[in-house]
Amino acid sequence: MKSLLLQEVGERVRTRREALGLTQKELSSRAGLSIRFLAQLERGDGNISLRRFAEVAAALGVTPAALLAGSHAPEPREPRGPIVALLGLRGAGKSTIGARLAAGLGVPFVELDALIERAAGLSLAEIFELHGEAYYRRLERETLRAFLADHQGGAVLATGGSIVGDRETYRLLREHTVTVWLRARPEDHWNRVLQQGDQRPMAESPHAMAELRALLAAREPLYATAHHTIDTSATGVDGAVGAIRALVAPP
Repeated sequence: MKSLLLQEVGERVRTRREALGLTQKELSSRAGLSIRFLAQLERGDGNISLRRFAEVAAALGVTPAALLAGSHAPEPREPRGPIVALLGLRGAGKSTIGARLAAGLGVPFVELDALIERAAGLSLAEIFELHGEAYYRRLERETLRAFLADHQGGAVLATGGSIVGDRETYRLLREHTVTVWLRARPEDHWNRVLQQGDQRPMAESPHAMAELRALLAAREPLYATAHHTIDTSATGVDGAVGAIRALVAPP
């Protein structure tokens, strides 16, 4: 016989996932679970550890307590506050910091690139290969507009590293969100990408580090126009999350 609590929690996980527009595959990847186990959890069959449960909650942009709240508990308050848009090159920490920040603020965490892929039905690599950069930029702007219209109650948004290069899209972002540049040393960008298991930067070009430095230098003046700058090389993940919360969390 299924546990009533597990059934209720599973239903909350499924409802939250669908509200964020995530597939089971996407959520399982974010939370580090197998798709099969996530399906069991949503059916009320999963016997999940506290650590894994906390990771699922963070991936959904809520606290574990929110998922565990009983059916007679008061309804959670509507998310409030601004949309926080995280800027920076790959390896800046946008996904890691963004997920933890969203969980702390009680708002959804969304990656703009994932929304773009869903809208196109293609991966980013396929979008560029089949349609080119101009199509990607147009789709990026349209997807951002739709996201802004749907998230009036607050969210944390991880943006693509090159979004600052499109003047109109970046203007839209700065007008409707609190932009935060996650600044980091080139070496930290490099090491974080390698820690994610991606060896391509080193394998594809013997001058990859020099190219990274040049790209960062070229974009720094644009990133610097964000509303706030957080030096993640100095603060680390926890320090960055705390610093951003202090900037945007309501009193």
